Amino acid sequence: MAIVAVGAYVGAQVIADVASVKVGSITGRAVDMGTFVYPITFTLRDVVHKTLGRRAARTLVVTAAVVNLFMALYLLWAARWPSDPSFTLGPEFAAVMAPLWRITFASIVAEVVSELADTEVYHWFVRRVTTRHQWARVAVSNAVSVPIDNVIFAVAAFGSLPGLADHSLTLPWHTVWDIFVVNLTVKALVSMASIPLIYMAPDRDWTARPDDA
Repeated sequence: MAIVAVGAYVGAQVIADVASVKVGSITGRAVDMGTFVYPITFTLRDVVHKTLGRRAARTLVVTAAVVNLFMALYLLWAARWPSDPSFTLGPEFAAVMAPLWRITFASIVAEVVSELADTEVYHWFVRRVTTRHQWARVAVSNAVSVPIDNVIFAVAAFGSLPGLADHSLTLPWHTVWDIFVVNLTVKALVSMASIPLIYMAPDRDWTARPDDA
């Protein structure tokens, strides 16, 4: 189960980062399209934490960030590589797949900060509160990490920030607020729906190796 959770975590991170380039609409309000898959990563991180420990969960978070950064750099390199004369969709590939660096960096920073916060809250809960009620440890850690991720991404990716050289992605603050509110709502719903995943792996002995619990 741990291997499945690790693979699914990294895969969901990559899918969410690619999809986040598009800002869609739901009930007439703005939402970045990575929102519908990304929240599951918080519960998948909890599964990894549960089965492999806190150190492994931290390593997973950092590794996924490196993978996402490498993906962006590789796609940029591929987009700039000369196309074969028989391939006529080079400009379209570059327009769609080349990274938007503001969104890329906002996504990676939000992911690392929020997922590491999730790790510490989960650790605190099982060490200081209770090892029972597995759904509660997931709900509490996600309740802290999801808003952190949401505010960092919405503001850093689309907000009007002082000293920002690239304003091409800057949106009006009411649209940024829309993205924050809708993203938070969708992420909360997806997060709650993903809670049963924590029961798919056997619980660890939380009395052993407490520093890595």
